Amino acid sequence: MEKKHLSTFAEDVIGRCARMLDTSFDSLVDEFEREWEPESGHYSRKLVEFCSSKALTVACGAIGETISNGSFSRVTFDMMLAWEMPTSAEQESIMECAAKEKEEKKVLATDNPIQDEVPLFYSDILPLLVDQEPTVGEDAFFWLAKLVPLAADTVNGRFTFETLTAPIANRLHFPCYDKFFKEIQGCVKHLQKQAIPKGVVLGDDEFILHVEGTLSSQRVIRHIGGTSWPGRLTLTNYAVYFEASSVLYYEDAIKLDLSKDIKYSVKPVATGPWGAPLFDKAVLYESSELQEGVVLEFPEITSSTRRYHWLALIQEIMLLHKFLQKFKVSSPLEVWEIHARTILGIIRLHAAREMLRISPPEPKSFLIFALMDELPKGDYVLRELAESLKNFTTGQPSSASSILRNLNVSLKSIPVMPKEISRDQEFVQQPKNLSSLDNALNQSREEVKEIGIAKATAEGLREEGIGESAQIFMGLLRPLGSIVTSIRKILEWEQPFLTSVVIFTTLVIIYREWIGTCISAFLLWLVTNMLLARWKRIPERLKKVVILKDTNQSTIIENLISAHHGLQTVHQVMQKTNIALLKVWSILVSKAPKHTNIVMMVMTFCAITLAIIPFKFVLMGATLYVFLSTSKLGKQMQSEEGDRRFREWWDSIPVMSVEVVENK
Repeated sequence: MEKKHLSTFAEDVIGRCARMLDTSFDSLVDEFEREWEPESGHYSRKLVEFCSSKALTVACGAIGETISNGSFSRVTFDMMLAWEMPTSAEQESIMECAAKEKEEKKVLATDNPIQDEVPLFYSDILPLLVDQEPTVGEDAFFWLAKLVPLAADTVNGRFTFETLTAPIANRLHFPCYDKFFKEIQGCVKHLQKQAIPKGVVLGDDEFILHVEGTLSSQRVIRHIGGTSWPGRLTLTNYAVYFEASSVLYYEDAIKLDLSKDIKYSVKPVATGPWGAPLFDKAVLYESSELQEGVVLEFPEITSSTRRYHWLALIQEIMLLHKFLQKFKVSSPLEVWEIHARTILGIIRLHAAREMLRISPPEPKSFLIFALMDELPKGDYVLRELAESLKNFTTGQPSSASSILRNLNVSLKSIPVMPKEISRDQEFVQQPKNLSSLDNALNQSREEVKEIGIAKATAEGLREEGIGESAQIFMGLLRPLGSIVTSIRKILEWEQPFLTSVVIFTTLVIIYREWIGTCISAFLLWLVTNMLLARWKRIPERLKKVVILKDTNQSTIIENLISAHHGLQTVHQVMQKTNIALLKVWSILVSKAPKHTNIVMMVMTFCAITLAIIPFKFVLMGATLYVFLSTSKLGKQMQSEEGDRRFREWWDSIPVMSVEVVENK
């Protein structure tokens, strides 16, 4: 028997689970051992998982009550502790590390009594610090999210944890966890009290998710031409409703549908008197069903936080329905389950904003579809999510739809289950393809880190003025200036005789089948230069690209012109071009070895292919592809997946730093 090696947390949790299931400790352990396969190992953790999943079927049935009195948050927090420290050896090791960290913090606090970065998060929870109680890590939080999608969803659970614990050293304290649950329950109750928009009959599965423009909230203004109308704005999981307000009542609501399979868009815009774009605090809704767009402004004194919050929520609902349409999710139970997961995500965002009022969190960390739309490989994750819906079993007490029902959401909004499930079948199980979903999520998170590191190298270029950006741009292009000028003249027939000679020469090369040999030689020459750059340790010696500038060049006129609104677009184009050129530099000199290896392998493969296979067949295929890609059939067959993969790979390339020095 391995249960003698259980930690005190695990023993306590298993005992509590036994009481919740109205059985004994030994009976619960015996039931687990009958099903447990010794080859799988991890006896203690598997036992905690088994007992927790059995007990959660009972706990989720009365989740509204248990959140109020704190018992649900307490038992689930202890489950996470038991999962993280299932054995006595692991408990001792983790507690020892925690004690050392506390001692180090005390020493640092003594050495640095004045600390500039004090987490504002602790001003919102009580007590301020809970160093005496064990804390929970990311993996335990994510494990619980797989079983009960209340504190977080499987798709964005790790991002939610990072956001909630960013100010507290990425460890979750119980007061924070408990307060988060109570805020979630409070948000549900608050949304249920909201009035239905005037003249609107909500659908059976339509749930109010956010309301502003009432007496107790901030104003919302609709702009129609030169006139402005204040009113109440309501968001549901199907549409946005705006009710213009008069002195005593609201007028009938206009509906902006977010669920139809039509062409529509929502984007940020600036508004102001007489149409002048002075205040960047509005959103514009455009649809093929409307003759003109609907402009809604969210007035604020300083930032545009409200506008971006509403924009994120509206885009989340739009992406939800695009997901259902793209993957053809038609089963009412599956559709409501994904609706419920989206609703819970928005409720979590509201709860987090209430907890972190001083520094509101990034909305995308709590919103499933908005996050996956932005993350690299997010489309892969959504595909795995659609597959997991096929394994959704009705009546599971820990599903998102069941949790919403147990939080006292109106029963008419939840599809009726076709049959009752016995208590023996009520077992919190994970989807069969959850490992593939986890793999897609982990791959996406790794690429986020890689792209973040690469983008950090480009931050310095984005902070430069237009004059310096122009100098960098011209300096990087200077070696290629003469070549580009000659090619432009040839392409534009500025010198007809030269253009004729180039055309004739090109035709002769194609006819004689010399193209493959020429390109192969050129690619191998590039690969040789890259290998030489690596062999000469150029990446270690060449830390910056040095651009020479004229000492007598005046920048007064450039500074004046840079203030002009029209040149800002040119400035951004030059910055992006500089970044692109420096990314190419990084590849050529092996500053980014991983990407350089890929480029060299692709170039070598192309060189060998072109050297072996007669090029006329390759040219015929390329010509057919060019003509087909511009045809109507080709445009219909085009896929965005390839472009997205290349864009993600390109974003992950770090750029070389640049220093502009005077030409002596």
